[in-house]
Amino acid sequence: MDVTTEYYEGFGATRLALHRAGPTGGEGRPLILLHGLFSSAHVNWVKFGTAAQLVAAGFECLMPDLRVHGDSAAPHDPADYPPDVLARDLEALVAHLGLDDFDLGGFSLGSRTSARAVIGGLRPRKLILAGMGLEGLAGWARRQDFFIDVIDRFGTIRPGDPAYVSQQFLKTMDVDRVAARLLLQTMEDTAPDQLAAISMPTLVLCGDKDNDNGSADRLAETLSHATRATIPGTHMSSVTMPEMGREMVSFLTT
Repeated sequence: MDVTTEYYEGFGATRLALHRAGPTGGEGRPLILLHGLFSSAHVNWVKFGTAAQLVAAGFECLMPDLRVHGDSAAPHDPADYPPDVLARDLEALVAHLGLDDFDLGGFSLGSRTSARAVIGGLRPRKLILAGMGLEGLAGWARRQDFFIDVIDRFGTIRPGDPAYVSQQFLKTMDVDRVAARLLLQTMEDTAPDQLAAISMPTLVLCGDKDNDNGSADRLAETLSHATRATIPGTHMSSVTMPEMGREMVSFLTT
């Protein structure tokens, strides 16, 4: 599968990377995919074959690296991190591409960003929230404090500490910790009544051992038009499973 990379301007003219795969020129249905925290488009969507499954099903996968991640810029100016900046970056991408009919999916932080953008007015045909539970949206402050603690104790966290795996992933991905700390503080809790107002068909997709962002069942119950699917894996391993792509294809094509 061929993947091309280009750049566009997000909020504050921040240079953001966009990776494309699949049919172009209107031949493939546009599908925006947003990766998880400290990850990248390549790791979440390309490396383990999820994008390839979606391309084979006729989708053009539009996979940005969120600011502070992958090939995108990681500015240190606090002015570049207003509330919901990632949702603003997503809106900028949709405008840049001139999309008015598309699907949207995210994993973990990508799911959170997708939900916030939809609440803010973005209107995909279908929405996928993977690796996300109700508490990861309605109780974000707890997750934010956890990741800020990982950044603040980086390099000192030992095996056995609940934060150790996140520290190691942060190190592997070579994330700019100053910028990541600023980014984490742009995110706010999302009230259940805001989530209930999401009206398009939504797939809530989560690993059977993934409780990192709370209860996916409760999230599905809160949404007004949700389909619930479970695949094998923890929060870290579920994105490596072929079932991830299969469930996404099934939802998007029926």
